[in-house]
Amino acid sequence: MDKKALSLLGLANRARKITTGEELVLKAVRNGKAKLVLISEDISEKTEKTIRNKCEYYNVVVKKAGTREMIGGAIGKDTRAIVAILDKGFANKLAELLG
Repeated sequence: MDKKALSLLGLANRARKITTGEELVLKAVRNGKAKLVLISEDISEKTEKTIRNKCEYYNVVVKKAGTREMIGGAIGKDTRAIVAILDKGFANKLAELLG
């Protein structure tokens, strides 16, 4: 995950356009609010499968990006394994940066 993507994630956080944590992310996906879900590269297989299945069912893009520490650091928290982007603009730009 490059610096541009990390700073954009931080900006989305300051704009209150993200949610973190497995339960809150799954709720955002079910409610149609999540536009993009980022999962860390060091996430557990079981959690990744759960998130990917739910996102696939609701047509939400999932991207693997960085470690828990990188994602958490970008949003000013400890470690974070899962982040949902709630804004279409932020989601599109992040997806573009992450390839």
